[in-house]
Order: sequence, then structure tokens, then C-alpha cells
Amino acid sequence: MPHPAHSIIENPREAVAPLSRRAFLRRTSAGLLTGGLSLHAALRSAAAQGGAQVLAPSPSHSPARARRLLFVFLTGGFSHVDTFDYKPRLQALHGQRIPAFGLRADETRQQPLLGSPFEFQRCGRSGLWISDLFPRLQGLADDLCVIRSLHTDIVEHFQATLAMHTGSSTVPMPSIGSWLSHGLGTMNPNLPPYVVMAEHLPYAGAQVFDSNFLPPQHQGVRIIPGEDPIPNLRPPEEPSSLAELERRMLENVNEAHARRRPADLNLAARMGSFEIARGMMREAPSVFDLAGESPRTLEAYGVNPGDKTSFAWQCLMARRLVERGVRVVELIDTGSHDNWDSHGDMQAHRPKAARVDRALAAMLGDLKARGLLDDTLVAICTEFGRTPWTDASNGKGRNHFAKAFTCLLAGGGARGGVTHGETDEFGASIVKNPVHVHDYHATLLHLMGLDHTRLTYRYAGRDFRLTDVSGEVIRDILA
Repeated sequence: MPHPAHSIIENPREAVAPLSRRAFLRRTSAGLLTGGLSLHAALRSAAAQGGAQVLAPSPSHSPARARRLLFVFLTGGFSHVDTFDYKPRLQALHGQRIPAFGLRADETRQQPLLGSPFEFQRCGRSGLWISDLFPRLQGLADDLCVIRSLHTDIVEHFQATLAMHTGSSTVPMPSIGSWLSHGLGTMNPNLPPYVVMAEHLPYAGAQVFDSNFLPPQHQGVRIIPGEDPIPNLRPPEEPSSLAELERRMLENVNEAHARRRPADLNLAARMGSFEIARGMMREAPSVFDLAGESPRTLEAYGVNPGDKTSFAWQCLMARRLVERGVRVVELIDTGSHDNWDSHGDMQAHRPKAARVDRALAAMLGDLKARGLLDDTLVAICTEFGRTPWTDASNGKGRNHFAKAFTCLLAGGGARGGVTHGETDEFGASIVKNPVHVHDYHATLLHLMGLDHTRLTYRYAGRDFRLTDVSGEVIRDILA
């Protein structure tokens, strides 16, 4: 059964007569003055009775190590054996044919092993193995938690990307950001609780940050890097008294319209979005204004004058958003083309890594210097790994591989300078501590203070959750 704090009254207006705004304020203020309700409880009570889309911070199931999630998705499937899962035996037996396998029956055949073309070295006091694709992240090895034993169910980009975001590789479900918005609410009512930086859409498109059957106000708000990342953000110049009168008139019309349609959650969500939009007009322009950032900070990220599109700019914006109370920020580094899908030549990983390494390292260092990394969980992930062998005609590239891959965590209660799980001498099979995508999600929710088995939503007669009917928290990586 859903936890009471996260249950939803599907049609609250059918059960209780709607409150006017004046009555709402009078009732909540009376409760606060008499000590009958906490602020959070008063807001929730008023929201349930009046159908308002209040996303006030919610109590977690347990003490949270992280208050915010910064989710970095490297599209296309970066290679675990070329980045964070060093395999000297793979290097030694380069070119030797072995029985290659995959999720498809027609993939079982002899293929030559492909040693990594990149140099690995032990990094930090922890001695983590990291390749020279990530020279800046090498310097932050002691802050990284490397999970080397992830596996997923589907070997195609669309389904695997969907699974990494929603827990489902077949039927689209709510995104992890939407679940966190639903479960924890926002810390800043003037900004969306879930923001997605995506210059290009990934595989599966907007489904990866959709709220699906959760109330629509929990869907991710996409920011497209550029001169105008949020269109129509600045209101036209007009007398404030006239603008206020027009706003009140529109609110009254909308409220009357909604009262006649109490079951329309999309209508209620759209009305709530107007409130967020007004708040964004006040606050968002300052978020996207880098005038207050020091030249040293801009240099650390690699943000050049006039730059409003690079991944470096996006990482700096992500730090500014979480700093201002956005619950979940996602960075999607590339779209469904020209990404980490290196079938032809693994050297194609080189420019992809150069695009993200400096900015990610700067973002982690910046969060740490500002005291934000302790309660900001950073997840750096991809949809699957790549084969230890090659099937490319020129013998330089790798295919998709869902049986083993690597993802990272940093901050937010995850232990730094550790690895979890182990693959065999070629990186082909998991031999210790396998971690399914559901386990990964269960761990992210746990660090955010949520029990993945209790964060549920009843829809079509069933209680749904991010981890479906499985998932175990990875206890060994908890600080």
C-alpha cells in the first residue's frame, strides 16, 4: 500500500467542496497560529481540499543523505572496458577469437577480442583505475563510486534508455525525476522541481522525462541551451496595475472553468504551471545570468564568453539550479545521433569524453567547494556498455552490450574512492555483486530518503513504482 505521505486523492474536488483563495489562506493561517498544523501539513490539506497543485517539500521515509539529484546521462552506451573497468587480460589477448555472446541468439559466434586503445592508470589515494579518456575525472577519483556490475534487459538504445530513466524497457512509465518530484516536492516554488538540459532529444525522446500517469506537474521541464533557453520568459512591459488586474481576471475564469471539470487533472496541472511560470519570470532570468560568476569559475568549466550551448555551460547551469533549490536536474549530453555509440572505431570516444570530462570535473569540484556535494547526489550513467570484442569490418569498434556495464555516483551519501561489483577478465560476464537497473534506482531513491517499495502511485487498479516488483539497495556503497 502507498505510504500515507505519498498517497494521492485522485479527484479531491469530488470529496470536498473547493476553497476560495481567501478561505484557503484563512484556514491555513489559523492552523499555523494555533499550532494545529505544520506548514507542510497545512499546504497539503489545503491542496487536497482545493485541488491546488502545491508541491511543498514532503517528508521522506527515512533521513535523507541527499536533498537533490543531478542525473547525467551519456547517450549511446560508453564502453566500460575503455573507461573505468580496466582489463589487462583483454589487452594481452587482443585479436584472439572467443565465443562472443549477446541477448540475441544470432550473436553467438566467434569474435576477436579488442584491447582498449586507451591508457589506464591508478588514480587518487584509492587507486581507482581510470583511462586517459577522463584526465580531469582522474583527479577526483577519491570522490567517485564506480559500479562495474550493472546489467539491463534490452540491448537496443530506445528500450535501454527508457529503462535507465523509467525502470521499464517496454511500456513507458514515469521518469525517476518525476517520481522524486512526486515523492519529495520542490524546495523552490518559483522553479520547476524537475529540469532537463537537453540540446538534442535522446533515444525514446521526451518519454524519458515524462510523468506518464503521475500528475502532469511532475514531468520534466526541458531547457534547450541557446540564446533563449526558456522562450517567452520575460513579460512585456506594461503597467503593473493593469497586468495584475488581467492576471486576477484570468485566474477567476480558470477557476470557474476548473470547478465544472473536477476530474480533469491536466487542467489543474496547466493552471498550476501558470503559477510556476510567474515565479520563473521573477527568478529564472537571474539563474541564466552568468554575470556574477568569477572568471576563474568560467575557466574551470570551460565556458567561453558568449557561450550558451556547450556542455560546460549546461554543467554550470546545473550547479546554479540545484543551488537554488531545484530537486532534480538532468543533463543529456548528446541526442540520438553522434553519441557514444562507437561501432566503427573506439577512437570516437575521444571527442565525446573531451566534451564532458572537464565540465563534469569542474561541476563536482564546484559543488564540493560550495558545500553542496554532501547533500547533492550526482549520478553519471549510460544505457548499456560495449562488447569486449569487435564485430566491425575494420576491427576497431564495439557493439552494444547489456550484460555488464559501468555507472558512477558521487556525493549525496555514496562512498567515494570505491568500486562495487566485478566482471570477468574480459569484462564480458559479471562475477561478483550484479546490479540490475532496478537496484541502481532503488539506491538513488534510498539516498534521497525514499523507500522504493513505498514510493507508489495507484493507477488503473494497481500500485506502480519505479522499480516495478524488484530492486535492492546497494548497501556496500553507502557512506
